Amino acid sequence: MPVTSELPGRICGFCKAGPFPSTPGLKRHIKQVPACRHAAQNETQEYLDNIWTQLEELDDDSEVPPIATSTDEGPIDDGDEAVRNDEYIQPFHAQYDAGACWVPPDGQLPKFHEIRQRQGENLYAPFQGKDDWDLGKWLVKTVGQKQTEVFLKLPVIDALPTQGCQWTCEIIDVQGDKRNEDGTLVSPEKLELWKRDPVEGVKELLGNEMLRESLVYAPERVYADSAGTQRKYSQMWMADWWWDMQTKLPVGSTIAPVILSSDKTHLSQFGGDKSAWPVYMTLGNIDKVKRRQPNAHATILLAYLPVPKLDTFSDKTRSKRGHDLFHFCMRRVLQSLVKAGNEGVSIVCADGFMRHVFPILAAYVADYPEQCLVACCKESRCPRCRVEHDRRGDMLESMPRIQHQAEVILWHKQTGRRVPRFNEDGMRPVFQPFWKHLPHTDIFNCFTPDILHQLHKGVFKDHLVEWCTSMAGVEEIDARFQSIPDFPGLKHFSKGISFVSQWTGREHKEMQRVFVGLLVTAVQPAVLRASVAVVNFIYYAQLHVHTSATIEALHTALVTFHENKDVFIQAGIRDDFNFPKLHSMVHYYDAIKTHGSLDGYNSESPERLHIDFAKDAYRASNKRDFVAQMTIWLSRQEAIARFSDYLDWHNRFHMPTSTAVDSEDYDAPSLDLSDMSSGSVSASTHLVAKHPGYPHLHVDTIALDFRASQFLPALQAFIRCKCRPSQKPIVPNEFDRFNAYKILAIRLPNSPASGRYDEIARVRATRLVPGKTGHSDSSAVFDTVLVKVDGVLNSATSGTPLEGLQVAQVRLIFDLPEHLRQPQIPHRLAYIEWFTQFRGPHPDSRLYSVKHASRNRCPAVEVIPVERIARSCHLIPHFNTHCPRSWTSQDVLEVAETFYYNPYISLSEFCRYHSIGRLSDVSE
Repeated sequence: MPVTSELPGRICGFCKAGPFPSTPGLKRHIKQVPACRHAAQNETQEYLDNIWTQLEELDDDSEVPPIATSTDEGPIDDGDEAVRNDEYIQPFHAQYDAGACWVPPDGQLPKFHEIRQRQGENLYAPFQGKDDWDLGKWLVKTVGQKQTEVFLKLPVIDALPTQGCQWTCEIIDVQGDKRNEDGTLVSPEKLELWKRDPVEGVKELLGNEMLRESLVYAPERVYADSAGTQRKYSQMWMADWWWDMQTKLPVGSTIAPVILSSDKTHLSQFGGDKSAWPVYMTLGNIDKVKRRQPNAHATILLAYLPVPKLDTFSDKTRSKRGHDLFHFCMRRVLQSLVKAGNEGVSIVCADGFMRHVFPILAAYVADYPEQCLVACCKESRCPRCRVEHDRRGDMLESMPRIQHQAEVILWHKQTGRRVPRFNEDGMRPVFQPFWKHLPHTDIFNCFTPDILHQLHKGVFKDHLVEWCTSMAGVEEIDARFQSIPDFPGLKHFSKGISFVSQWTGREHKEMQRVFVGLLVTAVQPAVLRASVAVVNFIYYAQLHVHTSATIEALHTALVTFHENKDVFIQAGIRDDFNFPKLHSMVHYYDAIKTHGSLDGYNSESPERLHIDFAKDAYRASNKRDFVAQMTIWLSRQEAIARFSDYLDWHNRFHMPTSTAVDSEDYDAPSLDLSDMSSGSVSASTHLVAKHPGYPHLHVDTIALDFRASQFLPALQAFIRCKCRPSQKPIVPNEFDRFNAYKILAIRLPNSPASGRYDEIARVRATRLVPGKTGHSDSSAVFDTVLVKVDGVLNSATSGTPLEGLQVAQVRLIFDLPEHLRQPQIPHRLAYIEWFTQFRGPHPDSRLYSVKHASRNRCPAVEVIPVERIARSCHLIPHFNTHCPRSWTSQDVLEVAETFYYNPYISLSEFCRYHSIGRLSDVSE
């Protein structure tokens, strides 16, 4: 890979950064750095005005035909690419001027700038001051709605300048086909459809100044190499859908990829039939990490669909009318997108510039039944392709469903024609689907994979685990889960998995972390290979950054499963594999290429939003006519949150630091290491507590409580090894005292592919703690780690990520006493017991194995600097044919002989094990 400095250089004229390899690279730098961007805006005023004039001409009825261009992938020309963090960027074709912007006319400003101009001297208006604002904010967030109204005289809240999109209610009369005893039709059911204008929602999201640094307005292609052989797929703007769609729109257009999600949810906790059907909207322009943060307000609630009883319909027609009602309501909700998607709409964006935006439905996040509802197909069929209902268990690439073909089929069916394709494709007679008139939309290509329900809960828990348990036996699988060694953050199934009464996505993921190693020797080789393939597929599907290689690896894992799946039929576990969740795995490959990595479309996000937008809102109501009250409560919550954002924005950009106002910051995942210290040159990587958890330990105590019988001779050998032969160093004796620590924290290299940044690995070395009266003891914990062993050759791991590493168990983390310290001797040390070098890998599980190492019939021990510890690792015991029932998670590391290194313990470890992505240096 060429080094950036060796490429032709271009220097930024504003901050002198560079050199950049190409003009597009320099332009991208100017666009992303605020100071450079503002300087460039001042210098290019005339250019922007010209762009505005050109785009005004586009507002006429005349259409600008797209410019023909080749989109074939190939080597990147230096003139068309920029380098960013070892990524090679291919901007979209310049002749399209994607994302073109201009200075807004008539003094139009982004929302926060407009509020700042109106507020005057009172920053907190309409409140009297900061105290009133703090009280009002607290009341709205914590006190019931009625009490808040009485106390605050709610016009104060409703007068906040940060009101969001307005709610409207549409009454729908649903006339059924049931009749009364006198022959008249039963009175129609009156339903309420609460909705917001999606175009106004797009304006709110694109104009949100708090999202300014997270917004992108043009597609690009990203490569991991200069030859363009390894394409990267992460954000939506890096994938194919946006790139292809941009060529279909007029020059200068900006696409706003609309991402919808809907999911019916229960509101009443312990009884009753109260339900809500929220519809959420976000945009593909927003960084997916920001979209997943609830407090970032990057997703808006677009509508509450009615949840009807439809008891005025007969059993024969009730289901069909329910489908018609859903599509009617969605058509009403998305009505404004038709014109905006055809003609575009001018929007002032968060960076202060105006763009001609085309909001286009790009993705629809829903579970399988709702996907079928949207696609107007039966639940026995695939909503994405035309696979036959009895061939879903095969590895087939069926013809995709195409929207305009579906529209023609439905129209012919509506007119009474005989349409064989209607039944062949398993369609439902919904003759006015909501997506019929949405421009530039192919609804079947919008469906994104649902990792939670399709993989974690579906293929893995409901099928693979059940199959393997049937073959190995419930008691055997339970015993193996009970015997899995402890690991920081790993859920221990103390009673096995057969006694778990309530399953959630967390339990499914925890099982996957140990499932492969647990199955070795429990099932037939073909079953093990099939299980490894499924778990590998699930881990690959969860990657945050894909490359061409990882997508192929995902596809290979699926092929491997299909090559070995017949073993379940031969064992009588299955008759066939004709179920929709297995078939859905076929579409993951294409979905990643068209829409980016799947973490941006996980159905877990809508389920998390249900708490804020449905359940909390319902609890704030009086449970009668609750939807209307929920919309009022949510509007006020949003106004309060947005006003807090405004104060935060004002605090950051428009007030001196000494006079900054208090405001709420976004919640961000972080680890407080303020009470940690290193005391060594590896201050940023290896940390312990400021005060030792075990001060002034006797040598006898160390030997007994930490099972470190060879501690003293090992430490003496370490000190002598660090000194020259001519020296006579002071060595420790049985009268010395040692400060020891419970936990060693290690900062790991960033793993972009797994989405883990600033990750901390915890290594524990804790002794047994007697329990108080009536409570059990807290067992001793001695974690296993990977230790750097330079100069040690191992043919089994040569050329792999495990090369130069060896497993050890940490017994003690301690400091060298002051009187023993010398400049050449590291003083923060660890006493470890070695395992043997890696052997393997296992032919079916592909796991490497290790055993306890010995020296002179005793455990092989050593004292090492903590800096040699690369990271923690997890071992799974080799159970032989049956798991000894005497094994427990507390003592299995002591009694078992052979262990398997477990790369599935975390997604980041899986990436390291498979050399996925570049692990960057530890962030400062």
